[in-house]
Amino acid sequence: MIVLQADQISFRYPRGPLLVENAHLHVQAGECVAVTGPSGSGKSTLLHILSGIIPRSIQGEVSGEILLCGDNLSQLSLAETVRRVGVVFQDPEAQIFFPTVEGEIAFGLENLCLPEGDMERLISSSLEAVGMAEYRYRAVKDLSQGQKQLIALAAVLAMEPRLLILDEVFASLDESGTQVVQKVIEDYKHSGRAVLLVEHDPEQFSVVDRLYHLAGGRLREVVQ
Repeated sequence: MIVLQADQISFRYPRGPLLVENAHLHVQAGECVAVTGPSGSGKSTLLHILSGIIPRSIQGEVSGEILLCGDNLSQLSLAETVRRVGVVFQDPEAQIFFPTVEGEIAFGLENLCLPEGDMERLISSSLEAVGMAEYRYRAVKDLSQGQKQLIALAAVLAMEPRLLILDEVFASLDESGTQVVQKVIEDYKHSGRAVLLVEHDPEQFSVVDRLYHLAGGRLREVVQ
């Protein structure tokens, strides 16, 4: 099953030059796909497009078709979208808004109006998955940057999306944190879900099944 299918994707910011031109990409269930390329090539912008952040939250002109679990992304509601795709940004400060770890993870689940029992299970399992269960009642401000990144990941995992999108999440992690995220990716693949990540460090490609390279607005698949 193809979880994400993007065809003929082109993009420019309002009144700006074309940043992505006629891009094709797909991610199947049970695989991890990486996008690499030079700094400033538009990798993060591409992830924003593929997750619906562009144009839903960030303005821009997008053409082409994106199918998420077989449905057109542009026609999905916000609630339907976050149930299918979850994004973890490079800077955890950009997506952590609550003072406590538990509050941060519970927020998205509360918006989905889940029963209290389900919320408890998802909060516990997501924190265990990233090795942060003992920090459940801690203040976020007291955590290191790497720990905040793991909490941001846990908050997304709690939503149980079919597609996990990771934007250079290894940048702020030490060796232990890196191993945790690599295991999360492997577990996601084994569960029949999918992972799409932006990454420039070849050492992280051990969990990657296929690789795309973005440069000069052109996206091409790389034969490994």
